Amino acid sequence: MSMLDPVLESERHHLSSSRAALHRMREATTQVDAALAGNAVSTAYLKQVLYRRMLSLEDDPTVPLFFGRLDYAAALGAEFDERLYIGRRHITGELGGEPLVMDWRAPMSLPFYRARPGDPMGVAMRRRFGFRHGEITAYEDEDLVSTSDAGSRLLAEEIERPRTGPMRDIVATIQPDQDVLVRTDLATSLCIQGAPGTGKTAVGLHRAAYLLYAHRDQLSRSGVLVVGPNESFLSYIGDVLPALGEIDARQTTAEGMLTESTGAKVRGSDSAAVATLKGDARLAEVLSRALWSGISAPTVPLAVPFGSRVVRVPSSGIAAAIAALRERGVRYEAGRRLLAQRLAHEVLVRLEAQGETTDDRLQNSVARSGPVKAVVAAVWPAVTPAGLLFRLFSDAEALADASEGVLSDAEQAMLRWATPPRTAGSAKWSVADLALLDEIGDLLDRTGSVGHVIIDEAQDLAPMALRAVGRRASTGSITVLGDLAQATTPWGARDWAVALGHLGKPDAGVTELTEGFRVPGAVIEYAARLLPSIAPGLAAPRSVRHSRGDLDLRLMADPVAAVAEAAREVAGREGTVGVIVADTQLRAVRKALAHIPYTELGQVSSTEAFESHLDLVPASLAKGLEFDHVLLVDPAAIVAAEADELTGWRRLYVCLTRAVTSLVVLHDGELPSVLR
Repeated sequence: MSMLDPVLESERHHLSSSRAALHRMREATTQVDAALAGNAVSTAYLKQVLYRRMLSLEDDPTVPLFFGRLDYAAALGAEFDERLYIGRRHITGELGGEPLVMDWRAPMSLPFYRARPGDPMGVAMRRRFGFRHGEITAYEDEDLVSTSDAGSRLLAEEIERPRTGPMRDIVATIQPDQDVLVRTDLATSLCIQGAPGTGKTAVGLHRAAYLLYAHRDQLSRSGVLVVGPNESFLSYIGDVLPALGEIDARQTTAEGMLTESTGAKVRGSDSAAVATLKGDARLAEVLSRALWSGISAPTVPLAVPFGSRVVRVPSSGIAAAIAALRERGVRYEAGRRLLAQRLAHEVLVRLEAQGETTDDRLQNSVARSGPVKAVVAAVWPAVTPAGLLFRLFSDAEALADASEGVLSDAEQAMLRWATPPRTAGSAKWSVADLALLDEIGDLLDRTGSVGHVIIDEAQDLAPMALRAVGRRASTGSITVLGDLAQATTPWGARDWAVALGHLGKPDAGVTELTEGFRVPGAVIEYAARLLPSIAPGLAAPRSVRHSRGDLDLRLMADPVAAVAEAAREVAGREGTVGVIVADTQLRAVRKALAHIPYTELGQVSSTEAFESHLDLVPASLAKGLEFDHVLLVDPAAIVAAEADELTGWRRLYVCLTRAVTSLVVLHDGELPSVLR
């Protein structure tokens, strides 16, 4: 298109006007005096609101404020003939006038993603824009009144263009089936089974952004939690929600979430077999039995001095109070508190029978008295999560009592410490132990729930960890993202229905995404040869990209020795480069790359991750990431590094599908037969 194209010049003018209006909106926010709120609490709250408002209105000149336009037509059923620009946030003209840009999440923006010839949804024309460095360079119009659907060149280019740095939003390229998932109501829990490159992570994050927009008041109170597989992944996705103006969602890993909730640090490790057993959902029953078995029958009556008299509650009355609380199904700590109040009530009943006047203050005083506290401590003792788990792992008799009919003798032996630590405080807890400590914590006091939880790479979590995540959404909803073919832990999910049961959302619907928008056809078809062996029940993914991509299999006597030369070659291409290697070969590859600038994921801070043109990626951290070009070193070593061959093949499947444009595989011929 000519630079003098009047349509292009008009659209550029609208972009300039929108950018100026956004600047005015932010300036207006800075001029609000929080002190006008009236009191200290209101002032502090207003300051927070204004601060968050300013963050949401920040402008990045390299990011276009809008990416599309809808021309509504009354003749097609629209209320008015009007033009709407669709962008990442709502921008109004001066004095709160007509919107210059409509938020992509607004109902009026829906046709941008779902209108089509035959169902134009009141829209006569949809325009898409091409951008470079934040400036409009092209536009493309779709006549939605026409009966043909030729597809969009700009849309295809946007999907396939090389990327640099961390993951970015996909608001300009959301597909109709993805949009249905993104706009699913808050009350509905979803499970999205997505093959590599199908955009499941992006769908989950955009659903978070949509829910925060559509249910702002509710979720500002209850919160949104995003749970990812590791810190590198969180760094990779960390810019997506802020770019959409959303800073209220909290992002963490499952380990980080459990470390915060339990206060325990991971200082120990387990074998794969022990970790799998500790992650088994049967441990929930063992822990529950161990906790509640500590409640004992009273052997002596309660005697409370009152003036010159002693008021007695017989042991049968204490037992009746305990039974009544157990029948109510209260949490353990709540029961301890209520038992003290019930015993105090029994004392007051006896005092009133003797003509005494009582009130709530007297009942609270009796509940806090020494005799009542002593009885409660004896029959309903205080418990800590660490103390209970310490007793189970160090006391064979206690573990046997709690595990009867649940765990075999051999399994109990696996759980017991060969050399118990001296105290619970000196115990070296493992990652798997954190989920057990969290389970006990929930038995003691109910875990707080947020409004919505998004869990990515959920297939890798053990049942006990899934229970822990699910507790955070006990009164809210959940979006589960994952791929059973990419389950790379021995304890990972093999069936979504079972996993959803552990999460407490058995009725959540499962949607399978198989159309890949990022991984090119040559790469995904090669990797999919592994599917019949690693996940036979899943449909094979297919790439919908125009470009087939490049697949280059290089037979090398020593793949590690060849990595430097190959890395220099691949690094000369446009876009990001990931050198993926088995964790066991990291040291050797570091030496090979000594004279090439690179960043190693897992060894740099979150602010430094993905800032380099070339990243060295341990295979264990590759999941969920993508690079324009991938150099995969020694597939046989990646397989051999896992606990078993099946897990190794799944890890290899993950690593093969990280490429967006090209994949170079350096191998010595030791490949799974289906890949030779």
